[in-house]
Amino acid sequence: MLTRTVLATSAAALLASATGVSVTGMSATAASADIRAAHPAAAPAAAPKLCAENALTVKAAASGQDHVLRLSVKNHSSHACLVGHVPLVTYGDLDGAAVPFPLSGSATYKLDAGKTAHATVRSVSPSGDSDVRSVGYVVVAANPEHDGKKFTAASLSEPGGLRVWSPVTTLWQPTRAQADEVLAESDGAGVLKA
Repeated sequence: MLTRTVLATSAAALLASATGVSVTGMSATAASADIRAAHPAAAPAAAPKLCAENALTVKAAASGQDHVLRLSVKNHSSHACLVGHVPLVTYGDLDGAAVPFPLSGSATYKLDAGKTAHATVRSVSPSGDSDVRSVGYVVVAANPEHDGKKFTAASLSEPGGLRVWSPVTTLWQPTRAQADEVLAESDGAGVLKA
């Protein structure tokens, strides 16, 4: 019994020296309780939730390349949150949204506090011809449940309208260069390279 008490007291003393809590004149049980009170176990981090739309700034801008827009989403909240793995990009009142590249399910993308994610979207494939339509705006949403932000053709340096046929968009990427690189891997016709 004496050996167990000495070992417990020695263990408590070692733990106390590592944590800076004094155990002089305390029993091993009291010392352990005092150490736990001084250094409570860290609570597990809560899993991030979907980003509130008002915590995000969504942007779209002309890229300098024909029919290509650069998109971004910034998290202005004080904690990480989740956006859709791919931006939801719709052109005017046309049915459907830009096809993600690479194809993706309904996964999410974690956006840390103060950070920005990037995507690139091509609205017209190189083989698009007589089926190309023109629309006056594009809507970009970071999550499918969000209303999204509307960008007019004129604000995107396309005063005659945004031309669209089989649009393709990248998933959110940590940098603009990575988004551009991923888009370059697609063939732009809505049919993706293998």
